[in-house]
Amino acid sequence: MGTTTNINRRDWIRKSVLTAGGAMALPYIGLAETPKAPLTLDAEGNAVYSPFFKEYLPKPEAALPELAAKLNANENPYGPSPMALEAFKNSASGGNRYAWKELFQLVDKIADFEGVESKNIMMGPGSSDLLEKTAMVFFMNGGNVVSADPAYMSLIRVAESVGATWKPVPLKDDWSHDLKAMEDAIDDETKLVYICNPNNPTGSMTDHEELVDFCSRVSEKVPVFVDEAYLWFLDEGAKKSMVSLINEGKDVIIARTFSKIHGMAGLRVGYIVALEETLGRLQKITRGGMGITLPSVYAAMAAMDDAEFIEKSRTLNAECRDYVYQSLEKLGITSYVPSSTSFIIFPIEMEGRAFLEQMTELKVGVRAFQFMDQNWCRVSMGTMDEMKTFTAALNKVLV
Repeated sequence: MGTTTNINRRDWIRKSVLTAGGAMALPYIGLAETPKAPLTLDAEGNAVYSPFFKEYLPKPEAALPELAAKLNANENPYGPSPMALEAFKNSASGGNRYAWKELFQLVDKIADFEGVESKNIMMGPGSSDLLEKTAMVFFMNGGNVVSADPAYMSLIRVAESVGATWKPVPLKDDWSHDLKAMEDAIDDETKLVYICNPNNPTGSMTDHEELVDFCSRVSEKVPVFVDEAYLWFLDEGAKKSMVSLINEGKDVIIARTFSKIHGMAGLRVGYIVALEETLGRLQKITRGGMGITLPSVYAAMAAMDDAEFIEKSRTLNAECRDYVYQSLEKLGITSYVPSSTSFIIFPIEMEGRAFLEQMTELKVGVRAFQFMDQNWCRVSMGTMDEMKTFTAALNKVLV
């Protein structure tokens, strides 16, 4: 079992009130999972998200080889499921038609699965699109968004691009959300609280009961967006969701995606669950499911029924996590963050870009970050063969 690093939170929090000197705003060349909004780059060309959260990026001119292990985007290596693939192929000939009737069928199926009414579901081409549309609507007149730091940046970057400010709150020493500090950060200008649980890029969970209490109370003051993209990698993911708060009339937005456990990242299906009035605000600028193809709709409906594939993905993902934990420990890396997701983050004692470039030269794609005054690697779980390729490369780079 991994242990957390010794963190001087006082120094770290102090840094959050400083500015990222020397940074410049430039459009980003694009990398897996990174939001499309313009990024702030430092003098070395790395993405600066906050004064204490940075991502190392490859040099723009770097020649990227074909990867033997693509482990940089949290993609499910086993999907789409056989049932989803069959449904996709069988419906492809209907691609000349709009998919509204079929989309309504999918909405009804999801509503039944989530235990809410169909009016509480809004579809989108993946959940990131819905995160970004939410940011556009909520922050078109300014305001601020409160979230953890580090966090998944899609909603935050788009909010900033339309005039919002970000109020980052450092994670606690156990890597969970500091819910008290986040609540204290809310002010008259706060338009939304964003929580990714399990969190990306750390893979960590926040206590369920504490989060339910937080969402229930705080949503009476300001809407709370809970991104649950990775929740289904937990054995009892359904019991850890915030979706039950919708039936209590709480102003909470829950995001889900078919990209992760269902292995459909390239087929682009996601949805949010929220109050009807909240969805009404979003529907003023988007028709949501208009961006989903008819074959993808059929694939999503079939994927929901493929319990065998879902369990296979969950089991194999856990086996690969355990293998990586053991491999890291053999290298003397015991301060990895125990993960509830399809990726693991662990500290690296070398400069992040150099690490990224050396791993890429060995045809292994990973991500590299800096936060808590430490450099980190985030590696997605691939097949066991891919993870063995990863650990072999890691031994060459770090030893």
